[in-house]
Amino acid sequence: MTLAGKKILLVVAGGIAAYKCPDLVRRLRERGATVRCVMTKAAAEFVTPLSLAALSEADVATDLFSLTNDHGMNHIHLTREADLVLVAPATANLMAKMAHGIADDLPSSLLLASNKPILIAPAMNVFMWQHPATQANLAVLEERGVARVGPGRGELACNETGEGRMADIMDIVAAVESFFVRKSGPLSGRRAIVTSGPTHEPIDPVRYIANRSSGRQGHAIAKALAELGADVTLVSGPVTIPDPAGVTTVKIVTAREMLAAVENALPADIAVCAAAVADWHVLDASEQKRKKGASDPVIALGLNPDILATLSSPGPRRPRLVVVFAAETEKLVEHAQAKLARKGCDLILANDVSSASGTFGGAANAVTLVSDGALESWPSMDKEQVARKLALHIARILDQGEAS
Repeated sequence: MTLAGKKILLVVAGGIAAYKCPDLVRRLRERGATVRCVMTKAAAEFVTPLSLAALSEADVATDLFSLTNDHGMNHIHLTREADLVLVAPATANLMAKMAHGIADDLPSSLLLASNKPILIAPAMNVFMWQHPATQANLAVLEERGVARVGPGRGELACNETGEGRMADIMDIVAAVESFFVRKSGPLSGRRAIVTSGPTHEPIDPVRYIANRSSGRQGHAIAKALAELGADVTLVSGPVTIPDPAGVTTVKIVTAREMLAAVENALPADIAVCAAAVADWHVLDASEQKRKKGASDPVIALGLNPDILATLSSPGPRRPRLVVVFAAETEKLVEHAQAKLARKGCDLILANDVSSASGTFGGAANAVTLVSDGALESWPSMDKEQVARKLALHIARILDQGEAS
């Protein structure tokens, strides 16, 4: 009964994914939540109000001008009674209304009138999701504090394939559970920045310098910190894995873009640098595709900014705890200790990324924690376990610091 006593207002918009909402209502109620449903007129084309009313054991609201409840003020009292407003599916149309303050029906009016946290589960055609208008609306909503779960990637109802599927029902339930855990977790009230994935440094419009980082470890750390209550900004290079639920994800390509995003996310209590940032960028990157010539090409490289050194530098904006992964292929501890002294960070997780280890792109990781005068080796475990163990370790360090 992880949601016992919690009141959730479920806003169902008019997308094909609405057919999954009866199962969503059932799963939320299994965990003890009280669910009240609101539907757009279009949503009723995919799932009936009667179905949701039967499963939620509550009337389903659809009409802004109904006089049967609270003298027509449904858009006020419905949101005041909720602990969380969940929008699933969140269509491109409803997201646009939310971003621009349009209130022309009951769902959009209550979202505008809401003073409660909002979690959206976007679902739409892949090109609708990728459209600059939708991405701009998403950025506005996330800047205002609206949380997001999904969308997933796969085959869509329109027979196209790509990002746009509503998150799996159990992923949405987990995001709801995480929201309430974050309010009381050991990192509640803390702000965290996590970098993840590779950076791509362009040679020309079709070629770039990169590495084999999958982003799995960094994304898992962002998720684990959020589950302990932290307000997490994930700065991610190009990856193919989905964004973790309950965090604000900022997508970048180059190291210089990553630095700008990290600086924009400050101040923070915690910074975890798990990204595999390219050390160099191409000085003379071409705006047109380079053609193969008779002789070997010469590519001039310049140093990329040192994101870790920037975060670790003393000053009022330095996070209280700066953690970094040190990817090494030899002399693991020796190189990590040298990096700790050179960079001025607080904790290094040294990991072997040689080809034999399978760490880059793999599901498991084995790390050694290196701090000032201390070493702690962790056995090989999956990256989600590493993330949870690290998040708890961070919480203990910060708690001990406050106690002292």
